[in-house]
Amino acid sequence: MAIRHPVDSMQAATSIKRITAGDSALHCQLGSLLRDAVEGGASVGYVLPVPEVDIDQYWHGVFADVQQGTLILLVAEQAGQVIGSAQLSLCMKPNGKHRAEVQKVLVQRSARRRGVGRDLLHAIEHQAAEFGRNLLVLDTESGSGGQRLYAATGYQVAGSIPHFALSTVADKKISHVATTFMYKLL
Repeated sequence: MAIRHPVDSMQAATSIKRITAGDSALHCQLGSLLRDAVEGGASVGYVLPVPEVDIDQYWHGVFADVQQGTLILLVAEQAGQVIGSAQLSLCMKPNGKHRAEVQKVLVQRSARRRGVGRDLLHAIEHQAAEFGRNLLVLDTESGSGGQRLYAATGYQVAGSIPHFALSTVADKKISHVATTFMYKLL
């Protein structure tokens, strides 16, 4: 699956593709993408400092889940470089085969606010529909840019929990943050 669109006249087209196997170059670029997100303050499961081994192990686990068929990984590229990614975890329980969880929607800080996140979400929804999933769920830091993106693309708030996660805040201190749970019916 490849989606191409010009971001603007001064930039190369962005393509989104589904990844079915990992290679070392992609693994390295995805590691850099995750590090960029955490260093930019995103609450995506890690706090600073993040040891490189943790990032490496994370992506090895992602590729193992992709190979098992329980996770869909999409990557946004521009001029051959990874600038974003998104994951869809397929619920495999007999009573949940209609739903999936959107995870780790990451966009390189230098590529944000250009429609990459929105395009990744649309592509994830297309993949969900192909797999017969009509309910998508996700969680995001309350009040974050991610929450605004999800709301703008039709996700509804189910509720929030205070002090749900730890996050690195602007002064590099670790703080509790609220998490908002959202859903979208396709």
